[in-house]
Amino acid sequence: MATDFSLRCWGARGSIPTPGAGTLRYGGETSCFELRAGDTLILIDCGSGARNLGLELCRQGPREIDLLFTHTHLDHICGLPFFKPAYDPRFKVRAWAGHFEDSACLVDIVSRIMSPPIFPVAAKTLTAVDFRTFSAGEDLERDDDLKISTVRLHHPGGACGYRFDYQGKSIAIITDHEHGDPDVDANVKRFVAGVDIMIYDAMFTDAEYPTYEGWGHSTWQKAVELAAEVGVKTPVLFHHDPRRTDDELDEIGKAAAEAFPGTLVAREGMLLVP
Repeated sequence: MATDFSLRCWGARGSIPTPGAGTLRYGGETSCFELRAGDTLILIDCGSGARNLGLELCRQGPREIDLLFTHTHLDHICGLPFFKPAYDPRFKVRAWAGHFEDSACLVDIVSRIMSPPIFPVAAKTLTAVDFRTFSAGEDLERDDDLKISTVRLHHPGGACGYRFDYQGKSIAIITDHEHGDPDVDANVKRFVAGVDIMIYDAMFTDAEYPTYEGWGHSTWQKAVELAAEVGVKTPVLFHHDPRRTDDELDEIGKAAAEAFPGTLVAREGMLLVP
């Protein structure tokens, strides 16, 4: 079980699930986090890792859940049709998204993937889910001690970063995000300044980045550079390239920790406590 304020990773991979012998240690499931703040449960993204998380939550018993999406690309929502609590009316799941750059809303996007002939079960069967839309940059109003702030990120179609502050501790999640937009970068720097833990999109290396510029992702070098610049205590590299093996992630983790001691590489099952 998690402690009073913690973040558990249920999926650290980007783009597509990558099961296989080369991804056993860091995992092959896509984006999914479980945040605990006292009695409050927050999920961030519902990638393929959400299936196992949902099974565990059902074993623990019905409760209220806030599910926050960074954005609605497939690797961040593909677990929702397999997230068991979403079909159980004993649960109450408030699903939020704030990245939209047009008039789209969350239920419309989910309905697209959960409709024939793409998927045999319609979105209306998610009886426990209440879909909600906000605008990135707003704080999410709450009636407990957890503060949730948001920031717009630089990613095709838009993305939203989250910061969680609880009893003097803080965790920020910055994925999917590409450095390079001066205004967005300045806002992100202010947003993550001084946080205890920062999850950061590190899909590429600096050497790889010129080939993939414009794809909406950053590098591990930018993660540690940002951490050093604004006083992040622990940067955590996230959204691993599906081509990246465990051994390659070991090498990236070693280089990143040399550049910024204490840097971690996200892996399935990792529990982070600020």
